Amino acid sequence: MPPPSPFRYLAPSALAVAVVAVLLVLSSGSGSDDAPPAARTTEARRTADGPRRTWYRVRSGDSLAAIATKHGLTVDRLRELNPNVDPQTLQAGQQLRLRR
Repeated sequence: MPPPSPFRYLAPSALAVAVVAVLLVLSSGSGSDDAPPAARTTEARRTADGPRRTWYRVRSGDSLAAIATKHGLTVDRLRELNPNVDPQTLQAGQQLRLRR
């Protein structure tokens, strides 16, 4: 019986590298951090002190409390910035102001 080939480790190694690459891509986010300011869907604009989100696009299942917590706001501040928004009728795709 011939000795095993060193190439037998190539497929498992390639699979491990592919899994790590996929995990890195998934953990980096959706890529919306580079959205242009004119797009009104600007979820993040990079500044010297980190991302400054100006607008947030509501996703299915979101609530004002969850959005406020996620962005370091209070529900009262979020309602103050969005006086025409009814928290009971949030809809996916709706935009909320996070900063002035």
